[in-house]
This record gives sequence, C-alpha cells and structure tokens, in this order.
Amino acid sequence: MATDCPVALVTGAGSGIGRAVALALAAEGWAVVLAGRRAMPLDETASLAPGGVRMLPVPTDIADPAAVDALFERIGSAFGRLDLLFNNAGLAIGGAADALDPADWSLVVAVNLTGAFLCARAAFRLMKLQRPRGGRIINNGSIAAHAPRPNSVAYTATKHAITGLTKSLSLDGRDFDIACGQIDIGNADTAITAAMKQGVPQANGTIAVEPTIEIAHVARTVLLMAQMPLDANVQFVTVMATRMPFIGRG
Repeated sequence: MATDCPVALVTGAGSGIGRAVALALAAEGWAVVLAGRRAMPLDETASLAPGGVRMLPVPTDIADPAAVDALFERIGSAFGRLDLLFNNAGLAIGGAADALDPADWSLVVAVNLTGAFLCARAAFRLMKLQRPRGGRIINNGSIAAHAPRPNSVAYTATKHAITGLTKSLSLDGRDFDIACGQIDIGNADTAITAAMKQGVPQANGTIAVEPTIEIAHVARTVLLMAQMPLDANVQFVTVMATRMPFIGRG
C-alpha cells in the first residue's frame, strides 16, 4: 500500500529517545514504523501519536538478520517505500576491560553495531529501488563516539564504530540519493541517565552529579535533520547538556 506522506523507521521506539523522535515525526505528518524487542512499549508509543497518523509497531530483534529482513518486508508491503531510518536502538553494559564478560561484549556489539548495519543494509536496498529514489539514515552515535566514560569499553567501542559506519554509508549512498548523518547525544534525560542525577564516576576518580537535558531537544534536532532535502545533509551534530563535563581536560 503506497502512502502520500513520508515514511520513517525508528528503532528502539518503545521508550526514551526513540519514542520522543517517533512522536515528533508523527506530529509533522510522517508515517512511522516502530521497531523494538517488546510489543507492549511499541504499542504504548503508537497510542500517544496524534489522531490520523499511521503508526506501525513491528516487534523486532535488530541483531537478527532474518528479523530485520522481515521488518523491511513489512515496511515494503505496508508503505511501498522508506524515507528515513533512525538507527537509535542501543545497549550499554558497563565493565572494565579486564572484567567485562565476553558474552556481554558480544551482546553490545550485536545490538549497537551489527543491528545498525543490518537496518542500514536493508534500508539501502529499499531506498535504491524505490521511486522517487533515495532516503536518509540518521545514526544515534553518542558523545562516547568522541570520548569514553570510565568502564565503558564495549559501549564506547561500538559508538566509535558507528562513526565509521556513518561515514561509509554517507559515501556509498551518494550515487543513490541516500544521505547519512549522525547525532551524538550527551545526557538526555531518560531512564538510562537517571543515575547522573545522583552522581556518576568521572575520569579523575571522583563521583559527580551531571546535568541533563530534555529529550524534546534531541527530537527536534532529529526532526530538523530528517526534513532537509536530500541534496543537503547534517553530517554530524552534537546535542548535550551545556554544563556537562565533556568539553575540557576531564
């Protein structure tokens, strides 16, 4: 079934940044496919959308190639195209390099990096063939793509890798009108960052409370990137709490 409105896929859409971005897109008239591991949170996100907006929850394990293929088959049959992929789903498991369980390392890599690649791979295939051709991919990087926190070896490594993925996709997509950019987010106020209000480890060994920002600011930034014409691209953008200890000597 074709649609007259632009179509977006948001991974990790059941909560936090994914939910906020999905609802921001819906408010601007986008049809939004909601992907995540659990059906109930996706249904909750869909229930919050404005009336008359098409929201399609599709429970998906993005680390599973067959599940991602099934997700994109569903997108093709429901809408006939995809204009935006927001690669947002992610997982953080802390641990020092000499203590992290290899199984946890593999799980973080599977979700944060392989999952983003699998979705981008399927999006490329669809965007190259659809008419009008092309689309946009926005990867959720994190400021960990630039500087690590203590005991975050798996998460940091995958977010550095996302930057490489973003650059390669941006280059490979040029001939097919596929733009790819990255948003690096610092201390958005979600369940994952709740501990920052109580105090988290710093590079100098101390524990410090860190400021956070409302996720609405993140959603507006993604929306700005998504609404640009395909001959323009926000390659990288950082949205962060102004006073967080990111810029400086640490």
